[in-house]
Amino acid sequence: MAIGAATASFWGEQRFVYGEQHISLMHGWLPTTVQAVALTVLILAIGWRNRRWRTIWLPAAVVAAVLLTMAARWFVASQGWSDEPAPPGVWVWTGVTAAALILLILGWRATRWWRRGMAALSVPLCLLCAALTLNTWVGYFPNLDTALQQASSAPVPNQTRPETVVAMQKARQIPRNGSVVQVQTGSAASGFSHRDEYVYLPPAWFASNPPPPLPTLMMIGGEFNTPADWLRAGNAIKTVDDFATAHQGNAPVLVFVDTGGAFNNDTECVNGPRGNSADHLVKDVLPFMTAKYGVSSDRRNRGIVGWSMGGTCAVELTAMHPDLFSAFVDIAGDIAPNAGNRSQTIARLFGGSAARYADWDPMTVMGRTTYSDVAAWYDISGPASRGPLPAQTVAAHSLCGLGSTRGMRCAVVEQPGKHDWPFAAQAFTVTLPWVAGQIGTPGVPRLPLPGATAPTVPVEAARR
Repeated sequence: MAIGAATASFWGEQRFVYGEQHISLMHGWLPTTVQAVALTVLILAIGWRNRRWRTIWLPAAVVAAVLLTMAARWFVASQGWSDEPAPPGVWVWTGVTAAALILLILGWRATRWWRRGMAALSVPLCLLCAALTLNTWVGYFPNLDTALQQASSAPVPNQTRPETVVAMQKARQIPRNGSVVQVQTGSAASGFSHRDEYVYLPPAWFASNPPPPLPTLMMIGGEFNTPADWLRAGNAIKTVDDFATAHQGNAPVLVFVDTGGAFNNDTECVNGPRGNSADHLVKDVLPFMTAKYGVSSDRRNRGIVGWSMGGTCAVELTAMHPDLFSAFVDIAGDIAPNAGNRSQTIARLFGGSAARYADWDPMTVMGRTTYSDVAAWYDISGPASRGPLPAQTVAAHSLCGLGSTRGMRCAVVEQPGKHDWPFAAQAFTVTLPWVAGQIGTPGVPRLPLPGATAPTVPVEAARR
């Protein structure tokens, strides 16, 4: 299929274009400079002052900051937000920010105006340093342009108006790159309140009228998320556009789903007190994609790619619905739905019902199901350091080990990196050729699973 150089201006529209400011927010001069400025301002704000300030108020502020930091650390652990401990810098800057705020309050009276200004300025600067350190850990904003786009609600890469893509498709006007449309998939079947979602349409989708029944990949992000995370932090559009270019415009249709309805609503893609997330994905999104964009409804042409919490979703949805999906990529997911420890997860996600938890536990579901023509790629970060295996490594080998005994083809593959969005982006680039072929993308060969990475010690299922 030849790819034309159509532009949306042909239809009186113009694709959204934004500048790129590829200044890293994870390393380099910007985080270091902000930290240096914050410390300088904080030191000037503290000052030497009088004896009472130095011997009573300053130590009291430090002690209070340490206690607040310990409480924050306990709270994060109790919520089960990460199986990996946060780097020390996150807690150091949390404590420094707390201290700056306390010192601002305690030292406001009986000091010069310029020192008050420094104290007031030190709080947002220290908070920014804490945010940058947290971002270094999770990689949510790899660079400045990603952060600016998110903050300004800017259009996502390749975003085009829905009416424009319909007009182009009816005219068989094939664009050079794929188009992204913002959609409302509905909630009639699930009752799940969700945000707008996104669909990527490759150049091949525009080649005929009606469009060809292309395969679909459901893209699921991490625990704290927006539907646009894969498009921005995960660099998914450039990855799939490059893939389509290398395959004469052929690529899967991608649907970037909303699993939480809000940034901090961790549903783990189950039906429960936090909403019927699973029903939304399989009863709202899948029928919408077939009806609206003509994608294939055959299970052999459907797959899931999930990162972190999304990886857990990919496993559980495919394990429970082999009649709907035939392949998945689990990028550093957990072994089971995770909203804290096992008892907390049962209480928070399943209303206290251990039986309902078991119904959504992939190990339990796999153990009672026989699979045919289902394939899985578990992608984990490494190499692992000495000591206990990371939870995601244990999960991947446990799930793959059990799944393979039930007829599911699988491999566990280790990629260099750590548990952050840049790793997810890299993993998607590596796994896309395999999963695209697995779900029957036209013109894409069906590749075998790569050789599995063997664990360094025997692995047992890590039951929560």
